[in-house]
Amino acid sequence: MAKSDVKLIGAWASPFVMRARIALNIKSVGYEFLEETLGSKSQLLLESNPVHKKIPVMIHDGKAICESLVIVEYIDEVWSSGRTILPSDPYDRALARFWAAYLDEKWFPTMRSIATAKEEEAPKALIEQVGEGVMMLEDAFSRCSKGKGFFGGDQIGYLDIAFGSFLGRLRAIEKMNGVKLIDETKTPSLLKWATSFSSHPAVKDVLPETQKLVELAKVLAKFRAT
Repeated sequence: MAKSDVKLIGAWASPFVMRARIALNIKSVGYEFLEETLGSKSQLLLESNPVHKKIPVMIHDGKAICESLVIVEYIDEVWSSGRTILPSDPYDRALARFWAAYLDEKWFPTMRSIATAKEEEAPKALIEQVGEGVMMLEDAFSRCSKGKGFFGGDQIGYLDIAFGSFLGRLRAIEKMNGVKLIDETKTPSLLKWATSFSSHPAVKDVLPETQKLVELAKVLAKFRAT
């Protein structure tokens, strides 16, 4: 990978940190990964992101860039040689940003609520909502991919990164709750896409293993219960 003065503050299990790592890998940008300790925030993180005080933060030539999708767009613009991550067509770019915003503002918050649901029936209802979102993303895939293997067409693009970063969490939820949210019957296109995305050279080494995420979820559940 190309040498560059890039540091990434993050945590191995964070889907948002994974977005930045995939984008850097796609662009063949070398970087130093600074792992945050679970349950605490480093002084560097607090100084680099004083507004939100959260990961990921990318530091490039001493300047901090915050928020995962902002970082992805920054990487795409700064290392502009070779293939692009965002679609070149204005409408396709707007469509990708729309679905990325849906994921972050509505879909993922629902998925995250499954782990903290109090009432017995709440997780089931939330899982159904997540499943409904997956069905919509199946339709979005057909529109964005235009018959090709990724949301971005022939190669991983902006929306692939935005959605694909959640695959580990999604698989952990499937395993912990005995459900299938991406399957051959309801979402055949996404099932094939998920396999291709997970095995991509830019992704496979940073996508967390499902069992490790399950174990982490159990640890966090015990922590919340104390």
